Amino acid sequence: MNKRLYVDFHILQTVPPSCINRDDTGSPKTAVYGGVLRARVSSQAWKHAMRAAFAENAQLDVGKRTKKAAELVKKQILALAPELDADKLAKKALENAGIKSDDKGTKALFFMSAAQAKALAELVVEGSADKKQYRDALKAAPSMDMALFGRMVADEPSLNYDAAAQVAHSISTHAVQNEYDYFTAVDDCQAEDNAGAGHLGTVEYNSSTLYRYATVNVMELAGQLGAAQAAETVRAFGEAFLFSMPTGKQNTFANRTLPDAVYVTLREDQPVNLCGAFERAVPRSAQGYAAPSKAALAQYAQQMYSSFAEAPAQSFTVGSGLEELAPAQTAKAMLDALEKAVRDALAGNEVG
Repeated sequence: MNKRLYVDFHILQTVPPSCINRDDTGSPKTAVYGGVLRARVSSQAWKHAMRAAFAENAQLDVGKRTKKAAELVKKQILALAPELDADKLAKKALENAGIKSDDKGTKALFFMSAAQAKALAELVVEGSADKKQYRDALKAAPSMDMALFGRMVADEPSLNYDAAAQVAHSISTHAVQNEYDYFTAVDDCQAEDNAGAGHLGTVEYNSSTLYRYATVNVMELAGQLGAAQAAETVRAFGEAFLFSMPTGKQNTFANRTLPDAVYVTLREDQPVNLCGAFERAVPRSAQGYAAPSKAALAQYAQQMYSSFAEAPAQSFTVGSGLEELAPAQTAKAMLDALEKAVRDALAGNEVG
């Protein structure tokens, strides 16, 4: 019985002039890799975009990450027993579970599923004083995004979830140089004899072809959600990773694009990030950056498979340029095939 199963997602995506993810000074985030400056989009930014995509899908069970966890429990208490003091009981339920809160909320953001909030409400309405029951209620029935991205509770480590997914910081496959847009805004109500601008400013931006990587530990996911839901969750994760995008300065740059190419693998040994394909920055050429980046990714993957890592158990590609790794297909067909492959692999592993 194979006890390891990982799904790796490799995406090449070109974005036009944009400021997708800013640092504390308002500049696009960057990183030095291979000795040159690269554009960077943090994993946190892309995971937030993915969770927003999950929330838009009414068929997915998603949780809430908030300091207002008591409000979630209160809502469930009011549905069960509207005559009770829901505010007081909600805080008591969290306290019994080991989560400290006050009138401003919990000390830190707390990740909770609707099922967990309902279970706490049922316990406190019944008058249970067994703290273990409350902790068990917060450990059971995680939402799919909780299983994917994990939960860390400093006050009560027993409530922690290990994240089944990892998302890398996206970096450009080539060197970048940030640029500045000097802009003015006109005051619509200014006097006709005043030709000056109502506002002056600058915004920093860059453009790039990004290498994006994420991996899902399928066995970890199945252990928390069960085999059937794990396969559906891998598909939902893949769809969100392919099509979501952080919204930084989106109104200014209208920079939302789709991937240039996608490479997905099922591995039975370990996750393999292929960013080494771009340790030597792709040089500027008449072909741009996307095409040579595809060639570099395909060449590096084959090099790894012939030396350090076994070839994947299954591979899928979307878009042109990576056909030597796997036949290309549409995104929908790939996601369908991926879900089936994960479901079949889990059935073979006897995961219920």
